[in-house]
Amino acid sequence: MGLLSQIQYPTDLRKLSVDQLPELCQELREDIVKELSVNPGHLASSLGVAEITVALHYVYETPEDRIVWDVGHQAYGHKILTGRREQFCTNRKLGGIKPFPSPEESEYDTFACGHASNSISAALGMAVAAKLEGKNRHVVAVIGDGALSGGLAFEGLNNVSSSPNDLLIILNDNDMSIDRSVGGMQKYLLGLNTNKTYNAIKFRTTQWLYNKGLMNDDRKKGIQRLSNAIKSAIAHQQNIFDGMNIRYFGPFDGHDVKELVRILGAIKDMQGPKILHLHTQKGHGYAPAEKDVTTWHAPGKFNPDTGERIVDDDPTKPQKYQDVFGHTLLELARQNPKIVGVTPAMPSGCSMNIMMKEMPERTFDVGIAEGHAVTFSGGMAKDGLLPFCNIYSAFAQRAFDNIIHDVALLKLNVVFCFDRAGLVGEDGPTHHGAFDMAALRPIPNLTICSPLDEHELRRLMYTAQLPNKGPFVIRYPRGGGELQDWRCPFEEIKVGTGRKLKDGTDIAVLSIGPIGNNVTRAIAELGNDARVAHYDMRFLKPLDESILDEVGRNFKHIITVENGVLNGGLGSAVIEWMSDHGYQPQIKRLGIPDKFIEHGKVSELQAIVGIDEASIKKVIQELL
Repeated sequence: MGLLSQIQYPTDLRKLSVDQLPELCQELREDIVKELSVNPGHLASSLGVAEITVALHYVYETPEDRIVWDVGHQAYGHKILTGRREQFCTNRKLGGIKPFPSPEESEYDTFACGHASNSISAALGMAVAAKLEGKNRHVVAVIGDGALSGGLAFEGLNNVSSSPNDLLIILNDNDMSIDRSVGGMQKYLLGLNTNKTYNAIKFRTTQWLYNKGLMNDDRKKGIQRLSNAIKSAIAHQQNIFDGMNIRYFGPFDGHDVKELVRILGAIKDMQGPKILHLHTQKGHGYAPAEKDVTTWHAPGKFNPDTGERIVDDDPTKPQKYQDVFGHTLLELARQNPKIVGVTPAMPSGCSMNIMMKEMPERTFDVGIAEGHAVTFSGGMAKDGLLPFCNIYSAFAQRAFDNIIHDVALLKLNVVFCFDRAGLVGEDGPTHHGAFDMAALRPIPNLTICSPLDEHELRRLMYTAQLPNKGPFVIRYPRGGGELQDWRCPFEEIKVGTGRKLKDGTDIAVLSIGPIGNNVTRAIAELGNDARVAHYDMRFLKPLDESILDEVGRNFKHIITVENGVLNGGLGSAVIEWMSDHGYQPQIKRLGIPDKFIEHGKVSELQAIVGIDEASIKKVIQELL
């Protein structure tokens, strides 16, 4: 790594000549590929923005100038160029560098960006702050990988057009999020080539007018309106960004780093909001990733020379919960013609692509738009369909009001399947599904449940689609389940009922969801001890009051175990019920404490928060 080895921070990068930058981009790609082949992470997205990353840090005086990434899995090259190359081998590992940009880690990381579509709003806030404080600071938002389909991005654009600011928005247009991007905006961007000759003339004319001082006062508004009118006449269409009075430049080749440096330098000091539209290829520069960008979004370990992925094909391993969901949804949809599937940009991630392949007319990928996914599902349910709306638990946080106002209030038959519930591992605090139970428990009309294993998942999905069940939330974790033989007949589970898994006399352990398997194993390790009872609550709402009454009457010691935050979760619900009904047992709650949990393997994180087998066993032993 000849050039890359010379760069510790962007100040070192700026010592290179422009002619050296293509070579640096190639070295940066090779470094990312080499590291991710043995320490898996998000590959294709960061490869696609190598030139953008280098050009931004070359032209702008970071960290004084602000770069806001959206979404954060584009930013591996940014991390390597900003003092973290030697630590990049620890990416996503316990105690290592964070999986997404974080201001807690580096002054070059300007904002949290684990989710999508927040860059424009955050960057606009920074641009306005700079203006009010009289700071000569440039602010750039880099939005890509389908994030422009999110509602917050449109809200930000609307405000950008009306607030005094000098924000630059770089639109990294690669036609992808994780799966291929969908929706009207994506189709619009694909067609936004308007007229390349006109765009080149406009860019040079704008630069000339700026240099003459004609774009920095009130005259620029008239010039811009004239420019928009000429463009509309030539291209026979109105540019949506120009129509919002956000000066539009592009589209340009996002992989021509020397041209990017020239363009960024030319528009850097122009006043007013600007959009630079760049076409890129996700996975660019690494042939396997170019051919199959969805797989290579996060491919796991692989041979960097051949591109052969190292896949664990152990046939004895249980299916992933997401795959059990996908196959079960298809089975149910074959039986029930009212069932439709909805996902916000995660058909392969949640395995709804299984139904999508056979029933494309009954499955809907709405793009990165969780709030819309929920309200869209509510609209279909209002007129008789039965949507299964699958959203990653952490991303469902963005649709909290929609769940309340557009589904629960009207008691609509929408089945919410929250994938990646609980601690998810290496993606860290922005992706842990820690808050869903506590957030949703106070909402009237909701049923909230979590299966102990794959058989229970199938039965709960079957139950949820039966008539008049109302809004129904099923949460389950990332990754593999418990059962190799996961197929079972469909059976209805009575809503609000749990089950006793083991009798006992002294201690009652109440668990919800797959974390209960840790409880089962912990009790088994204690030996044949009849003093510990175990109950699988199944439902957080409504609670099984017959179980709680039995436990309240017969046990002085209760342990609750949940893979979610303690504040407001199962343990809180049990304490509230016991208090309301006059029982006074000693209750020990195990779950995620009141803090954000960092990244690491799921087993490591469970041990840290105390819900792994060893921790549960220790608590039981102490009470015994």
